[in-house]
Amino acid sequence: MSMIQSADELAAFCERLKQEEFVAVDTEFLRDKTYWPLLCLIQVAARGEARAIDPLAPGMDLAPFVALLADRGLLKVFHAARQDIEIFFHLTGAIPAPLFDSQVAAMVCGFGDAVSYETLAGKLAGARIDKSHRFTDWSARPLTEKQLAYALADVIHLRTIYEKLAQRLQRTARAGWVDEEMAVLTNPDTYRLDPEFAWQRLKPRSGSPRFLAVLRELAAWRESEAQRKNLPRNRILRDEALLEVAAQLPRSPAEMARSRSLSRGIVEGPIGEAVLAAVGRGLEVAAHDAPTLPDRPEIPPGRGPLVELLKVLLKAKCESHHVAQKLVANVADLELIAAYDQADVLALHGWRREVFGEDALALKQGRIALAAERDQIRIVRLDQGAEPGTEAAADSAAVKEKRTA
Repeated sequence: MSMIQSADELAAFCERLKQEEFVAVDTEFLRDKTYWPLLCLIQVAARGEARAIDPLAPGMDLAPFVALLADRGLLKVFHAARQDIEIFFHLTGAIPAPLFDSQVAAMVCGFGDAVSYETLAGKLAGARIDKSHRFTDWSARPLTEKQLAYALADVIHLRTIYEKLAQRLQRTARAGWVDEEMAVLTNPDTYRLDPEFAWQRLKPRSGSPRFLAVLRELAAWRESEAQRKNLPRNRILRDEALLEVAAQLPRSPAEMARSRSLSRGIVEGPIGEAVLAAVGRGLEVAAHDAPTLPDRPEIPPGRGPLVELLKVLLKAKCESHHVAQKLVANVADLELIAAYDQADVLALHGWRREVFGEDALALKQGRIALAAERDQIRIVRLDQGAEPGTEAAADSAAVKEKRTA
């Protein structure tokens, strides 16, 4: 089971793949010691062929494969694609297109939240995945036959998984649902790592303009250093250190030394100097130029019981429609719906509104009620003018709707 280790062999392989309708793609990479992921292996499978590509081989030119990723006549199928796409985006500056993520499709088809590849392989391809090599150092060479077989299994069964999911999506007319979910995955902004916005991933709680201005400068400095040195962020300075410094606002090494998150070596070295410089830049920012936290609408008191009812409705409706709850709404969405009829949440738009949003509003407005009937939850429609709901499948998780005068 040899790898493709020459540019000529890769070009010939990619030329054959142009004749396919779709290819399954996966990658193996390392990131524990670097900022940028180190691409170690690319696995590709079409209907009659599956090969591993060695991007670390001397003289390897990935240009034919990059062109294949951009071929809009060839569908690229991934599972849990985000990290793979990030690698290719930073390698090529573009996102593979068109794109299909089997994890997203599986959630739309009712396989649960963030369903694993192993689960789908077992249920849709009748395959059992051996995960004994999941902690392999994929940068080491040579790779063994068992390692290559393990890596290729991640795309061999993905072909069958895609075909089965595509059939379900066509049968249930839910392909459009998947397209909506793919919008985030195919947005280049998802993968751009701009140091100016690095502070946002720290999820600060304080809205103080001075705190946020200093935190922005500190996080931007750390992000730039991590990118320049190709080191993980926390190898430069840990998150808690940035937050503590932004809160304490030290003006000198002596003041900075009081921080529990900074060692003496850091305080007295070049990192300490850079931290103090970043604090100084942040303190010079005018309050009106400081970053602000996203607005969080205030939830009126007393909405807790309604939120709990919405949770029950969400679970019942999602199980009835065979779609993952995670795709429809989260607790924060339910809190906003409980407080505001016009809440700006995805659950009140598009297919989600049809599945859940309309009934969520009806529940809070008193037009429907929830009732237990043996091991089932049914929706009781209280408004006489309402159209009766669709009868759900008769199982323990189904939602039954009943109109009452």
